[in-house]
Amino acid sequence: MHDLIVIGAGPGGYVAAIRAAQLGMSVLLVEKDRVGGTCLNRGCIPTKAYYENACTLRSIQHSQQFGIQVQGFSFDMQVAWQRKEQVVKQLVSGVEQLLKANQVEVVRGSASLVDARTVRVGDEQFSAQRILIATGSQPAVLPIAGNDDPRFVTSDQILDIQEVPPRLAIIGGGVIGLEFACIFNAFGSQVTVLEAQPTVLSQVDREIVKRLQVFLKRQGIAVHTSVQVKRLAGSSQGLSVHAESAKGELSIETDLVLQAGGRRSCTAGLNLDKLGISVDQRGFILVDENYQTNVPGIYAIGDVIGGSMLAHVASEEGIAAVDRMAGHDSTVAYHAIPSAIFTFPEIAAVGLSEEEAREQGIVPLIGKFNFAANGKALAMGETDGIVKVIANQDKQIIGMHVVGPHASDLILEGTVAVSQKLTLPEMHSVIHAHPTLGEAIKEALLDAEGQAIHAAPPRKRLNKGE
Repeated sequence: MHDLIVIGAGPGGYVAAIRAAQLGMSVLLVEKDRVGGTCLNRGCIPTKAYYENACTLRSIQHSQQFGIQVQGFSFDMQVAWQRKEQVVKQLVSGVEQLLKANQVEVVRGSASLVDARTVRVGDEQFSAQRILIATGSQPAVLPIAGNDDPRFVTSDQILDIQEVPPRLAIIGGGVIGLEFACIFNAFGSQVTVLEAQPTVLSQVDREIVKRLQVFLKRQGIAVHTSVQVKRLAGSSQGLSVHAESAKGELSIETDLVLQAGGRRSCTAGLNLDKLGISVDQRGFILVDENYQTNVPGIYAIGDVIGGSMLAHVASEEGIAAVDRMAGHDSTVAYHAIPSAIFTFPEIAAVGLSEEEAREQGIVPLIGKFNFAANGKALAMGETDGIVKVIANQDKQIIGMHVVGPHASDLILEGTVAVSQKLTLPEMHSVIHAHPTLGEAIKEALLDAEGQAIHAAPPRKRLNKGE
């Protein structure tokens, strides 16, 4: 009998397995596909590989401003696909070696729960003191008439296409939809995004989204909001997407349709009903503060429990769950979860948005700084965007939002500030190297108290009689 069986080798499961091994547990890890899960095989990593192809293409297209003349270049989608596959293969191999080095036993196959201590994989049964479910999520299939057309693809399937579609329609203006919109726009597709909500990226700070929408329009990406897609009609010439909007009926002619309307939990075949494991209305497993389900001895973490469905959150939950099994006090700083969106330009955020702060009754102190006034951004030729800092009336930093170059890297400083509940005065003493993009953070922090050095002071109100 093992101490722990982990079902699912994604960023939640394999990290939990390694952490358990570090704590001296004997661990069995069950995976039906390749280790690394969605993130490594069908999500974060392959899309970022394509994102780098898109970055290179954009650099070439804008090379004239640097005095570089490039003519006759072309893009080979098959080569990009091969590179993406190699990146994934290398990282999968690395995870496999880590599991082996930590003496985690790996079994291939689909797992089902027999009871609170037993897991069946194929014809074999394995027992453990505890079981951790980390089976992740998968793309939700939108219930649209005509969705059986093979040109209606998921985010998994679009990663395997070998040719750039001349026209691409994307249903869903969330993170996945907009990342693919920017990638394929750079690849040469004519991209149209259809979003049911009144705005794209509905969970992101409104000011940041408004700025992004301007940048998307400048790139030639068409975005339609408050749109309900009703049906697809296929022909030899392509696909027609028929929708209704506030302005009336809308019809989009396209060659490929990406459905990016969210994700759902992967629990099929686990026998949750048989064991009486509770799930919410959407099918996500319910857990307590220790990540234990209502069935003692069975735990769950990551996308399968909903919440912030991010790879790094799953990893942190995996570590916390295993630590608590071992009697250690371990928590996840849910108030300071960073997120990164790889659009052009990038977006990153941590903590509360301005809207969320006001909804909680907080009168926020807000500081901003434009990258257009940052020396490094200007030298890079990437001046779109701002840094926005949010603090409460006690001057504690409760949020940071960035749209601009390398936002995904810059957000780390905001994550430290929010997670450690640092104040504006405490951050003012942190010296930022020059010339760097990070200086925009320093200026935004100063601006929250009206002390920004490299921004014009706000106009003072004139007293009566002046």
